[in-house]
Amino acid sequence: RSNPYQTNLLRDGVRRYLQLPADQTVLILHAKVAQKSYGNEKRFFCPPPCVYLSGPGWKLKQEQIKARDLGEAGFRVCGYMGLDSMGSNLMETQKLSFEEQPDAKGFSCAKALYISDADKRKHFRLVLKLFFSNGQEIGTFHSKMIKVISKPSQKKQSLKNTDLCISSGSKVSLFNRLRSQTVSTRYLSVEGGAFIASARQWAAFTLHLADERCARSEFPPREGYIHYGSVVQLVCTATGITLPPLIIRKVTKQYALLDVDEPISQLHKCAFQFQGSDRMYLCLSTEKVIQFQASPCPKEANRELLNDGSCWTIIGTETVEYTFSESLACVCEPVSPVPLITALQLTGGGDVAMLEVQGEYFHAHLKVWFGDVEAETMYRSPKSLVCVVPDVSAFGSDWRWLRYPITVPLLLIRDDGLIYSSSFTFTYTPEQSFIPGQQVLSDVPQDSDKLLDSIHQEFTRTNFHLFMQS
Repeated sequence: RSNPYQTNLLRDGVRRYLQLPADQTVLILHAKVAQKSYGNEKRFFCPPPCVYLSGPGWKLKQEQIKARDLGEAGFRVCGYMGLDSMGSNLMETQKLSFEEQPDAKGFSCAKALYISDADKRKHFRLVLKLFFSNGQEIGTFHSKMIKVISKPSQKKQSLKNTDLCISSGSKVSLFNRLRSQTVSTRYLSVEGGAFIASARQWAAFTLHLADERCARSEFPPREGYIHYGSVVQLVCTATGITLPPLIIRKVTKQYALLDVDEPISQLHKCAFQFQGSDRMYLCLSTEKVIQFQASPCPKEANRELLNDGSCWTIIGTETVEYTFSESLACVCEPVSPVPLITALQLTGGGDVAMLEVQGEYFHAHLKVWFGDVEAETMYRSPKSLVCVVPDVSAFGSDWRWLRYPITVPLLLIRDDGLIYSSSFTFTYTPEQSFIPGQQVLSDVPQDSDKLLDSIHQEFTRTNFHLFMQS
């Protein structure tokens, strides 16, 4: 553990951070699959990998750099993105220039990345390297794993091989190419509270499978793989804006097939019919999203003729988010590797309650903090840290009168004061017999300290609870 003087200084800083977090967040959006290029062709990843920079910590860093007389030019963030096999040769990667958006987020995308047939891997990751324009390295960040495919599967998908199937609750992107021209690609997106077809940016949508037996206003999601003919709902992951219930249809040669119920596969052509409508489909017109009425097919009742703007390509997407804060110190070392917490496992109780923190990119220079209280931490592996759960009394003298649950955020803090926040919390919960509305102690005896201590020991032995906040 850190020495007491350093811990007290750091604890004061953590308290200030918890009151006013100055986080810096790097968000990478990318597709789950990438189509391989053959020969001299370059099948650029579609949708292109995107990077967003957000959080008040970027502004704070800018002020620190200005204070060192480096000016505005020294603060600009630049970066390079490539495949994880490319090594450090920046000529093999794509340079990223970040532009500030109306919501104050920095945005850039890598439009010219591809994987050639010389690369025999079936999976790879993207690598993002960020720098300040004064040459100071920010860090290296990885995408999630991407599966390489040769071309979209034309066979009927089997649920025995679910790699390419799309499940309810997963995230997808939709794009449209008029006359199969790359330059005409438009992505379904959200801007100003409205759905648009953007040539620049794409949005990730959570695709929910609906229970058709329920009223349309209820629309509860359910689990399972998405089949053609299913009623689904598209929810923008960034804004929460939702399209009305839609029936997803398979598209072949600009026809919507009404009698196909096979599972949907990555990079399939599909159409979205508004539920309960008279052949009305989700369609784009330049940058607007409109409704288009399909024409019935006189010779085949199970088909409806669409226009180009109603035919969408669907692909699964992934998001990985790295959050850190340099507010406690002027950190000169790169912030990477940025640890990611994925799960918590509690064992034991009382004075020997242990918490295993599971995730990625852990190292021996990390300490687990419960709010502003440092926990004794042991490094087990890059995927596991183990710590002793602090006694609830560490949060102040009022622990004796605990009547309500106390929830504290879980932080990982590097030796130099760099803070890595997470979406996980830890909750201390009183026993049911001590909830408000019930008499706690009728008469407090003279040895009340011993009684309270025994209550506290019993309470801490059995009443730890974990949960994750999204």
